[in-house]
Amino acid sequence: METQLDPMKDDLPLMANTSYMLVKHYVLDLDVDFKSKVIEGSIVLFFETGSQYRKTSSAGKECCQSQFDEICKMRASEPCHIPMINVSTCSSKTECNDFAVSGKEEEATSDENSNHSNNEQASGISSSKDCCDIEDHGNKDFLLVLDCCDLSVLKVEEVDVAAVSGIEKFTRSAKLTGVSKELENLRNRIVHELVTLPADRWKEQLHYFNHCSQAPGCGELLFSTGTWSLEIRKSGVQTPVDFPHAIRIWYKTKPEGRSVAWTTDQSGRPCVYTMGSPINNRALFPCQEPPIALSTWQASVRTAAGFVVLMSGENSAEPVQHQEGILSWYYYVSMPMPASTFTIAVGCWQEVKQQSFKQKAAIGTNTEFSLPPSQTDLRWHEEICGHVEYPCRFQNPAARLQAVIPYRVFAAWCLMESCEEYLLQLVPQCLSAAYATLGTHPFSRLDVLIVPSNFSSLGMASPHIIFLSQSVLPGGSHLCGTRLCHEIAHAWFGLAIGARDWTEEWISEGFATFLEDIFWARAQQQLSHDEIKGQQELKALLRWRRLRDEVQNSEEELQVLRPKKESTGELSESGASVVKYGLKAEKIFMQVHYLKGYFLLRSLARKIGEVSYLASLRKFVVKFHGQLVLSQDFLSMLLEDIPKQKQSGLTVESIFQNWLDTSGIPKPLLEEGETWKKCQLVRQVSGEVTKWIQTNRRIRKSSKKKMKQDEVVFQQLLPDQLVLLLEFLLEEKTLCPRILQSLERTYQLQEQDAEVRHRWCELVIKHKYEPGYGDIERFLREDQAMGVYLYGELMVNEDAKQQELARKCFAAAQEHMDASSAKVVAEMLF
Repeated sequence: METQLDPMKDDLPLMANTSYMLVKHYVLDLDVDFKSKVIEGSIVLFFETGSQYRKTSSAGKECCQSQFDEICKMRASEPCHIPMINVSTCSSKTECNDFAVSGKEEEATSDENSNHSNNEQASGISSSKDCCDIEDHGNKDFLLVLDCCDLSVLKVEEVDVAAVSGIEKFTRSAKLTGVSKELENLRNRIVHELVTLPADRWKEQLHYFNHCSQAPGCGELLFSTGTWSLEIRKSGVQTPVDFPHAIRIWYKTKPEGRSVAWTTDQSGRPCVYTMGSPINNRALFPCQEPPIALSTWQASVRTAAGFVVLMSGENSAEPVQHQEGILSWYYYVSMPMPASTFTIAVGCWQEVKQQSFKQKAAIGTNTEFSLPPSQTDLRWHEEICGHVEYPCRFQNPAARLQAVIPYRVFAAWCLMESCEEYLLQLVPQCLSAAYATLGTHPFSRLDVLIVPSNFSSLGMASPHIIFLSQSVLPGGSHLCGTRLCHEIAHAWFGLAIGARDWTEEWISEGFATFLEDIFWARAQQQLSHDEIKGQQELKALLRWRRLRDEVQNSEEELQVLRPKKESTGELSESGASVVKYGLKAEKIFMQVHYLKGYFLLRSLARKIGEVSYLASLRKFVVKFHGQLVLSQDFLSMLLEDIPKQKQSGLTVESIFQNWLDTSGIPKPLLEEGETWKKCQLVRQVSGEVTKWIQTNRRIRKSSKKKMKQDEVVFQQLLPDQLVLLLEFLLEEKTLCPRILQSLERTYQLQEQDAEVRHRWCELVIKHKYEPGYGDIERFLREDQAMGVYLYGELMVNEDAKQQELARKCFAAAQEHMDASSAKVVAEMLF
């Protein structure tokens, strides 16, 4: 029985027994029905036997051979029209399907935890369990466990891949034996050959995956569903080796499923998209959620004409008519990725097109960055990749020179103009800046979608597609550009290189936050070195203040970047694990992984020097792309790359101790707290704050006297300067209504970006400035990704009007609000 966990308080269970069976490919065949708010259809999973059952020895080979012979004698025959494998004819290179692997793989098992590494997992490295040792199972049937939640599973069946026309080529050394009862082993052999095809045959591989997914079923399998899992067994099958390696699951999603959001877009049209919620995709399709389960996928998705299907796919899908009024969209990926990175969005999206003269202008601004990487980069590229075999862009000469990958921008109809004004022009600039920093783009194309207002964060990156909140559009290019840079950075850190243990979120978010500044500096081509440095120092101060506030107002256990410490990356024997604190609702709104990770990387860059540091980052990307890593993989390589840092006493252990394994603000960062105040942009803000405070005092002293408009001249400020100004003013005990009115007019705060307007709303709430209540209402409606905190502020003041405003806004937004956000807000209000 699986453990019952409180879904909002405890760790997130990853139930899939990946050490026994590992999904290598998914084929989804789905219908999206907006009337019933259900996605239904089938998914076919193609497996390889997991690491626990792939170790061999000479004794093991004999055992397996004898077991194979015994099975041939005992199993009942079934019709077979395709020749079956003759074990004795297996080549020495491949040994026998699932029963043995090469000696090279056996040699690499000395490290107790070696099977946790992505590199070695893919090579078939196993633990000490022998493939034919079934003592642990006794006479029990083998149980395949998949991650699954909020799904209605209708039927599970074995797929008869042997019935596919032309599949004979994958039986290679098969000879006619007349033993028809071994068709089951032949099916598994076919799947093994198919999933291990070399990278240059990826198109053929996808073709046969597709045909195999449409093959008839050859027997239903027993299954049961729990809170977090789908358990499947085949009567009489006691080991993963003999378990069907191609199974089809018929299922339906539930409207309340936590992996997808059914809502309406900004134009009022229905749409659905994946949430990127803590439970990832297990409420979209049964899958293996642990990061180690890297797989490829292809999907056919049908929905009513008029809707556009966007998905994590290498191809820009074109719809085909399935039947009258129904269109079908097909996507695929050939780079193995965790199932959690699969993303889909179906809606009446419009592609944002650019005027030809603007397009030319945009292309003109890109030329500065359209340069090939340095010769050292190219030399790194010539090294053999460390990942499992797939068609890798790092080995593709054309891809290595592509500064801007093909891109498209989609949004609801009413947002077209806003997207064209800034976003569309920013995409190529930010892509070029990323290329200039890190080199080859890991993915071949990019779609950018402005998702509906209930989206719970400012952005989310998936393979080939980025979701952006509508909150990034108002107020000019700054917030839009920085957030776009952040999400583009995830192509390298978070997607091409993933964390082997999900508790190490900082590997993804810390890097993206650090690189966001580097990319954005390069995307703003007109800035001088001093201007860039000033912007980055100002940003560092804002992040420092945010981290300080978060550390003061959150549980200590949630502030640790490596909560599992020495056991990070370890799995149970079956491959199951938990994500520590993965289901704590408040954790979703915390930024500690972003901020402490960013400050660690910034600190290392300052010690090493930015040029050397970025060169090491590029080297790290080339070495580890396509793989899963732990913190020490990056830190060890960095310190080895720059030996003088080791001499200065900087070690992986000291970084763990100071930065990753403790709560609170890291000690090295405490010493840096005052340095940002010397930055010219910060000093400018301080001067403006002084003017506002002095003006406020004068008004309060002589409230009857009207001040002349020209008495005080305020300077224009950058968006980040405005954020800092409002934060400083929030520290003042009282600001009179006239000052608040003047503030709003001076900086046109209603027209600024969401970061600025959020601070303005805080000021309005603190001082009960009723003329600003409309701005709060608008913010809570249109900027749900950032508005949760404001509900708490409205309630804390114990002001009847503010509390009524909070409940009114929540009532209007609740139906479409993200489930975690709705729960947190409800606890604040009631």
